Amino acid sequence: MIKDALKLSGELTIVLKDKDGKVKQERQEKNLVVDSGLDFICSRMVGTASAVMSHMAVGSDNTATAAGQTDLLSILGSREELDSGTNTDNTVTYVSTFESGDGTGAIVEAGIFNAASAGDMLCRTVFPVVNKGAEDTMTITWTITLSAV
Repeated sequence: MIKDALKLSGELTIVLKDKDGKVKQERQEKNLVVDSGLDFICSRMVGTASAVMSHMAVGSDNTATAAGQTDLLSILGSREELDSGTNTDNTVTYVSTFESGDGTGAIVEAGIFNAASAGDMLCRTVFPVVNKGAEDTMTITWTITLSAV
């Protein structure tokens, strides 16, 4: 008997730098691929009706992640356009840089989206606070891996 099971997992690396480019903080966090993200993945397997993932956002609400969530709960600033999105083997990597003045504040949540507003959220994560000052830059590298188990 053939059994086929898939596992979708995600991890992000957050790097916070001061105005001179010195690393202030670096960490890795896990995420939850939400229901709307799973629906998005399935829709892309049969067509292109949904736009590709194109934006990332950060926020200030540390409410636990839940499968039914469709947006961050308290976005800081606006969604940032992705710097890049690449696919290698069964891994997709998204990178976004929040420049000075973007996403400033006590950041505890992040998400990936397929639009500058509304649209589909692929995944969301909540993590211990990253305090991004107005002159700091922060880069998030988000890796989503699909594997057969």
